[in-house]
Amino acid sequence: MENPIYADIVTKIHEYPTIIIHRHLRPDPDALGSQNGLASLIRQAYPEKKVFVVGENEDSLSYLGSMDSIPDDAYEGALVIVTDTANQPRVSDKRFVKGDYLIKIDHHPNEDTYGDICLVETQASSSSEIIAKISFSTGDKLPMNAAAARLLYAGIVGDTGRFLYPATTAVTMEIASKLMQFDFSASDISQMMNTNSLKTANLSGFVLQSLTINDVGVASIILSQEILEKFGAADSDTAPVVPLPGTVEGVLCWGIFVEQPNGTYRCRLRSKGPIINEVAKQHGGGGHPLASGANAKDESEINDIILELEELAIEWQNTH
Repeated sequence: MENPIYADIVTKIHEYPTIIIHRHLRPDPDALGSQNGLASLIRQAYPEKKVFVVGENEDSLSYLGSMDSIPDDAYEGALVIVTDTANQPRVSDKRFVKGDYLIKIDHHPNEDTYGDICLVETQASSSSEIIAKISFSTGDKLPMNAAAARLLYAGIVGDTGRFLYPATTAVTMEIASKLMQFDFSASDISQMMNTNSLKTANLSGFVLQSLTINDVGVASIILSQEILEKFGAADSDTAPVVPLPGTVEGVLCWGIFVEQPNGTYRCRLRSKGPIINEVAKQHGGGGHPLASGANAKDESEINDIILELEELAIEWQNTH
C-alpha cells in the first residue's frame, strides 16, 4: 500500500521554488544515488525550480554525480531534504537546518526523528528504493526518468551488496526491475562498483591474509595509519574491504577498525546473524541490525567491542 507521506512530500516539492538536498558524511552509493536521483526527478518535473545537491565530493563515486557549492542565503525560504541519514550529526553540510522546511527520507532505525516530515521505512533496502517508490507511486507528479533510474538503481545495488544482503526483498527486486526498464546500463553500474584501484586490491589481499578469526566466529582487523600508508590508501579507500571477512567460512560477525589521523578509530561492524547495532550505539555509533558503524578512542575500546561481539555471537549460536 502506498505510504500517504509520499503525497505529502511531493506536495512540498511542488510548493517550494528552491530545494536543497543533503545526505550523510562519507557518502556511499545509496547516499549519492538517493540524493542525486531525487534531484534528477525534481529537475525534470519542475525545470523552473532551483535544485541543489550539497556535501563533500567523493572522488571514488564521481560517476554518481558531483556536489553544488551554494551560499548561505540560498537556504532562505528553501525546502531542505535529507536522504539516507539517520542522525543529524551525520548530515554532510550543517546548514541543513537553515531552510524553511525540512524533510527526512531514510531507511535506518529512526532513533533521531528530525524534520517537519520524517519518512523512515526500515523495511526498505535503501533510501534509493524509497525514492523510487515515491516516484512510481505518485505517477506524473514526479515521473521517473533514465538519469534518475540509473542513480537510484546504483543506490539499491550498493546497499544490498548487489542483492546479496538480507534487506533485499521482493519489493526491492520489483523496484530494481522497473528501474532497469529505463535507458541506462545496469551492467555498467555493476562493473564500476566492482572495479577497485590497485591500492585497494592490494589492501584487500592484506585484509584477507591478516584477519584474526576466533573460535566463536568473530573476525577483526586493525588498519593502522602505518598500514594505510604502506598501501598508499586513505580511510575512504577501505569501504571495498568491509564485506570481505563475510566471504570467509566460519565468520559470523566482524569489525574492521580504521585508525584516523588523530589516533582514534573508525569501526565498521557487520554480521550474518547477531544483531550488532546495539553494540555500535554503546560506542558512539549506530546503524542497521546487521551493518553498523561506531568509534573507538583507542585499542582498548576496540578490544571491548570485540568482546561484546563475541558475547553476541555465543548467544546467537546458542539460540539458532
